[in-house]
Amino acid sequence: MNREDFSLFTPQGVNATYKTLSKEALNDLSVDYICEALTKDPYELNIIKGFLSTITDNEEVIKYRRDIFEDFLNFPNLRDDLTALILKLKDLREIERFQKDTEASSLWQLINRLRELDGYVDCITAIKKTLEETDVKSAGLLKLKEMVQSIYRDNGFTELKADITEMFSMVRDIKSITLGVNLDSLLRPKTVGVISINDKAFTDSGLLKKFMNFASNQSELNHGTEVSTFTHFHPANPSTVSFGLGTSVTGAQNDLNHFENSSLTGADPMSDALKKVVTDILKRTVNNLKSTLNKYVGNSGYTFITLMPEITFYIRFSELCDKIIAKGFTLSKADILNKSDRLTTAKGIYNIKLAIKSLQGEECTEAKDIITNDFKFDSSARIYILTGPNRGGKTTITQAVGLAFLLAQNGIYVPANEMSISPADNIFTHFPADENDTVDLGRLGEESKRLSEIFTSATKGSLLLLNESLATTNVSEGLYIAKDVIKAMRYLGVRSIFNTHMHDLARNLEEINSTIEGDSKIESMVTGVENGKRSFKIFIAPPQGVSYAKDIAVKYGVTFEKIKEEIDLRKA
Repeated sequence: MNREDFSLFTPQGVNATYKTLSKEALNDLSVDYICEALTKDPYELNIIKGFLSTITDNEEVIKYRRDIFEDFLNFPNLRDDLTALILKLKDLREIERFQKDTEASSLWQLINRLRELDGYVDCITAIKKTLEETDVKSAGLLKLKEMVQSIYRDNGFTELKADITEMFSMVRDIKSITLGVNLDSLLRPKTVGVISINDKAFTDSGLLKKFMNFASNQSELNHGTEVSTFTHFHPANPSTVSFGLGTSVTGAQNDLNHFENSSLTGADPMSDALKKVVTDILKRTVNNLKSTLNKYVGNSGYTFITLMPEITFYIRFSELCDKIIAKGFTLSKADILNKSDRLTTAKGIYNIKLAIKSLQGEECTEAKDIITNDFKFDSSARIYILTGPNRGGKTTITQAVGLAFLLAQNGIYVPANEMSISPADNIFTHFPADENDTVDLGRLGEESKRLSEIFTSATKGSLLLLNESLATTNVSEGLYIAKDVIKAMRYLGVRSIFNTHMHDLARNLEEINSTIEGDSKIESMVTGVENGKRSFKIFIAPPQGVSYAKDIAVKYGVTFEKIKEEIDLRKA
């Protein structure tokens, strides 16, 4: 398996086309609100919104994601283990970023390389154990398990872990370095070398004093170069040839002696030589270490770190869905149909924002209080002109359909009892504009411009959601443009909901269906009223502007008969 192109979002070998949702669509579908219900972490918010901002209608990709999400939803232990893994991977990202710092010393490179690899080994070992103990069903997670097992097996992780542990132990035990200095006849340093690396620190900083005592007392002078308590580590550096003797100074940091510049020599070759020797040793050690570790871990082994954003996406959505289900709301796995059929059937669909508001206590709504609806796009109707009373649920159901498409096509369970969907190649929305955006063109002009831009990009595979579009103080002007818009939607062949207060737009639709070429039939849909109350139920019917007014008049007693009765009572 090629590890470098492995993804939990797209099956290997599949070339899918992705479209980017407009900023208006993201705003109209309340994508920011959905993301903030998933996480408060800025990094996670950014990556999740990024994923939701693109959409594909590739059925294979959608099914692949849907099945992976189902595993995440069904196995909380998988989420818990991977959540811990994400925290570990965040640490590794910081270490990896530090590795790119060219100013980092060889010693720091060594330590951080060990930390990075140790964390990496722990991550691979943990995910291997989790996937082997979890009965995952999705093709994506089964391939991930196979990949992790292959990495673990092929790269000798057992031996690597042992090597890292040993190296860490060695590094932690280093407390001091013993240097050997060869002198000339005037006691000037000629060459410097490392005699040993020690596991104990020097505690007496008066080394120069001891040296002078030794030099002035022949009996204290050691004969030969044998130092029984030290182990030879590195030869004297032959590149350092002639030094002047500086003044010994005890440094405050770590009580290390160093040499300041001498007025006699004008240089500090001793410090330079020591620094060079130690740096050379550390660089050589680090390079040897990297060469050794590369036999265990190649660049492709780090592919797993790139999966972190995708894993985060699945975890956060499955956590939210768990809460929604626990609250009594229904979520279901969408059945993915052929995109060319442009079909959609939903039973018991509702707006997921209502469930989130219930979770957050924004409203005291319980699951039993949420009105669900049945909805479909098929050959009998692909374009709906939705009318009904203000605050009767037109915007809520329009948005609900768009969110259901967006969730389903990202593999997430949808807010419905059941749903079958032919994926859309893009979702376009046209909701009321901000008044600040209409200064130059006026509201009607600005909205007309946005509609024109939508039609330059939309295809027969697209979903168009229009919410009170072309509403204006001059109803006849808005109605004139709106009729041409629905004619264009029929001709193009899109799926659409156009909710509006322009009841005349929903009348005489048969004339448009019969005179305009196209296979997206236009139908009138209404949000209902029962006994003067909004039912929030949708159904196919002609616009009910007059009947709704009559229901309201009866409910509040403003019919002529009721008012006449009250007047007659006062006269009596």
